[in-house]
Amino acid sequence: MEKIIKELRSVFLFKDNTLVGDIVLIVAEKPQAMLYALVTDIQRDESRLDEWWHVSLQVLSFPPKKTMWTLRLPQFTGKEFFTMGGESRFIQAIRFDSPGEEKDLQVKGKKKKTVLRVVK
Repeated sequence: MEKIIKELRSVFLFKDNTLVGDIVLIVAEKPQAMLYALVTDIQRDESRLDEWWHVSLQVLSFPPKKTMWTLRLPQFTGKEFFTMGGESRFIQAIRFDSPGEEKDLQVKGKKKKTVLRVVK
C-alpha cells in the first residue's frame, strides 16, 4: 500500500486538509481499487471521547453510492492508512490546480478573480 501511495503522490496533487465539497481519492488494498468520491458532510462523532468524525461521501461510480465512514482526522486527510474489514485503505483530497497556478492568481497579496467567458 505504501508503494502505491508513493507512486500516486508523484501523479496527483493532494490537499493537506479535507473539506465538504472536496473530491477525494480512495485507495483499497484488497480488492485493489481506486475510486473518487465527493465529500458531502463532515460531522463530529459526539458519542466518542476521542476525536472521530462522520465523513459522508458520494462515491462517483455507476450507479453513484452514498456512504459514511467514521474516521479520525489523520485518516481522512491522507496522513495515515486505516483498515476496514481488516483491509488497508487510504483517502485524501485532490487539488485540481497546478503548483504554479496559485501564484499566477495572486496580485499584490490579493487573489485575482477568475473570469469566465463563453466561447462559441
